[in-house]
Amino acid sequence: MQEKNVITKIQVYSYTELTDDDKKLVDLAKEATQASYTPYSHFNVGTALRLENGAIIKGANQENAAFPAGICAERSACFNAGANYPDVAIETIAITAVQHGEVVEDPCSPCGVCRQALLEFETRSGRPMKVLLAGRDKVYCLQSVKDLLPLSFTEF
Repeated sequence: MQEKNVITKIQVYSYTELTDDDKKLVDLAKEATQASYTPYSHFNVGTALRLENGAIIKGANQENAAFPAGICAERSACFNAGANYPDVAIETIAITAVQHGEVVEDPCSPCGVCRQALLEFETRSGRPMKVLLAGRDKVYCLQSVKDLLPLSFTEF
């Protein structure tokens, strides 16, 4: 038997340490949580992504009583980008959540389906996508979606 270690590098910043561009993206992700429709989980997730052409797209989770019919914030924003800017890479995505009217204390990360979808966009563009996971006072920064999904399914 052989054993391997998988190491993920995560940089932890306070909000005030972010660049102005990244602060703007985190603020827009927080704003996007207001467009969430979450009558079942009451867990509002918002995301904002910046494309390499400078366009910014927001997304919010949308629940449905037929559970699989809903969509997460990350995929709603990415699919919007793919439909409207099919050949433009996503540079950075910021993700945050609000529960009981407050931004969650610790950053939350995307579900497995969203991780795979984000990786597809990253792979398709041929360049890494920076990921900002924002909590109340701290932000986790990953330089690539691959850091969220180290044993990823990218090739057949």
